[in-house]
Amino acid sequence: MALARRVFIVGGAHTPFIGKGHPDFIWKKHPDFGVRDNPTIHQLLKDAVGAALAQTRVDPASVDRLYVGNFVGELFVRQGHLGSALAGAHPAFAGKPAARLEAACASGGLAVLAGIDAIASGADTVLAAGVEVQTNESARVGADYLARAADYDRQRSIDEFTFPALFAARIKACNQAWGLNDEDLAHFAVKAYGNANRNPLAHMVKRTMSYEVASTAGENNPNFLANEDLAPWLKISDCSQVSDGASALLMVSEQGLAALGLRPADAVEVRGRGHAVASLYEDGDPTSLPTVAMAMRQAKAEAGIDVDDIGVAEVHDCFTVAELLSYEAIGLCSRRDAARLCAEGITAINGQLPVNTGGGLIGFGHPVGATGVKQVLEVYRQMKGLCGSYQVPTTPVWGLTANMGGDDKTAVSLALRNGD
Repeated sequence: MALARRVFIVGGAHTPFIGKGHPDFIWKKHPDFGVRDNPTIHQLLKDAVGAALAQTRVDPASVDRLYVGNFVGELFVRQGHLGSALAGAHPAFAGKPAARLEAACASGGLAVLAGIDAIASGADTVLAAGVEVQTNESARVGADYLARAADYDRQRSIDEFTFPALFAARIKACNQAWGLNDEDLAHFAVKAYGNANRNPLAHMVKRTMSYEVASTAGENNPNFLANEDLAPWLKISDCSQVSDGASALLMVSEQGLAALGLRPADAVEVRGRGHAVASLYEDGDPTSLPTVAMAMRQAKAEAGIDVDDIGVAEVHDCFTVAELLSYEAIGLCSRRDAARLCAEGITAINGQLPVNTGGGLIGFGHPVGATGVKQVLEVYRQMKGLCGSYQVPTTPVWGLTANMGGDDKTAVSLALRNGD
């Protein structure tokens, strides 16, 4: 169903995504430990929103509605009611409608969809943000919190690190189905870290990853699961980062665009949307991502495009195997051929279809609630030539995003067109 009104993205901003491995992350061995603290959830939201308003030159008083994606603020930082927290990011937001959206790792995607719907319903300027703070708990406690995105009663016991175990099971199933191996997955890790090394906001901007390390389990890249059946199938290099961070973007109607003195050519238009959800209580084929594929098909169909039209994509690489399976979901190739495409540079920054140019969840980082907003903003930034050292060489006309919540349970996809 086509949008009732046109929707344009006019810009936004990310905070740095930080956590273990980032030079600015404060921990007990950091020289500033005890002198300063890592940013709070309030600080991250305020910084991202303030930078987004400055980048777009949107008057905060003109914002009609505000939405924020967040997954587990109540657990990690003991703070819920984040719609009100977003309203507190700027004095001009007082009294404006604001709400928090939650769909596990697709929370940010839902915040963007809510903003699109608000413009379709009559709003002219909408702010969508996403935020998560996850580093103030131990890895094991955090893993338990994040396991709420699975069927907790049924799946929590698979391993103390529930989600890594679920995706290790996918890797094992793919190995048994067609021989997927560590060498195949290493290409995705190397690409993610390499792209992140070019991105000053990335969690892993200063951490490198060689093919030799990524393709072999060892002291520097261990198999860390306790589940003996699944442990051999997943390494640290296969995993996204536990990051703190926020992203915010501004969307406007045609009237809102004119009020800013902008033309469609100055913006990026939302041309297609997909939103698909599968039952939390049932498991699907571990060698595919049918919910992600469904959302992508919806977005492409609404936009009237095919995979050959796409010039840049952001997909949900919570684990290396998720990016691999997303290539099939896009329609780029068969799942059996995805590793070859990555190895041959087809999805590199200078490739035929650049994917996750800023490093994805593995390299850029994964502040859960922010990821869906970050993906959309990254496509905008590539289309407008704002990515600096990781800018793609050819200006994309079409871009695609795929934000996944849980183990292929919620999927949000957008098809975006560079303004013309």
